[in-house]
Amino acid sequence: MTTLSTKKLKIEMVHDIVCSWCPIGYNNIKTAINNLNIDVDFHFLPFELNPNMADVGESIASFFSRQMGWNERKLFAYQRSLVTTAAKAGVSIDFSKRTHYYNTRNAHLLMHLAERFNKQTELNEHLIKAYFKDGQDISNLTVLLNIAEELGFDRQRANAALTSTELNQELSQELDKKSSRYKAFNISSIPAFIVNESTLISGSNSVKYFEDILSTFIKESRTTQQAVV
Repeated sequence: MTTLSTKKLKIEMVHDIVCSWCPIGYNNIKTAINNLNIDVDFHFLPFELNPNMADVGESIASFFSRQMGWNERKLFAYQRSLVTTAAKAGVSIDFSKRTHYYNTRNAHLLMHLAERFNKQTELNEHLIKAYFKDGQDISNLTVLLNIAEELGFDRQRANAALTSTELNQELSQELDKKSSRYKAFNISSIPAFIVNESTLISGSNSVKYFEDILSTFIKESRTTQQAVV
């Protein structure tokens, strides 16, 4: 009797640290993965929503007024709906603390560094809490180094990677290569998920949606394995 094991799925999440829908999509697909009890090789690809934003950031109210022409009432209604949707996915968003958008380049650099130590998922969850629940400035180097230290990183080495010219350039070049991974899919909105380097799933979606679509990959994997036994 031959025992078949399902090939591990590779999922690359295209995200930005300040994207409101990214933690919702992340939690929903993570729940789907847990419900299906499957082994997944999960990675993160950087998508900077505001690459030219100044270090001080911009208030969310100012951003929506400038970009969308929204008044305070419309923004409040959107935020209230978003908080409800996020809570259903197990994500806490506190707009009394989360008041600004920030430049996320340094946070993505730290995410890339974390991949070398297989700590991307842990870092992502720490950043979600720090920014969406606690309203911290995740562009601030001290904030990022505090989080890195919580995850067991050597603070001085992490600081060197993010600030020294040579190491920063090395990380930046590798980060830019990652960005090219999703450009072939013409991704214009996030979150987005690339499965097995070939199939794009766009949007935060429901747990059920993720379960259904990931199940098709599992079935195809098992069918392929059976065909070669």
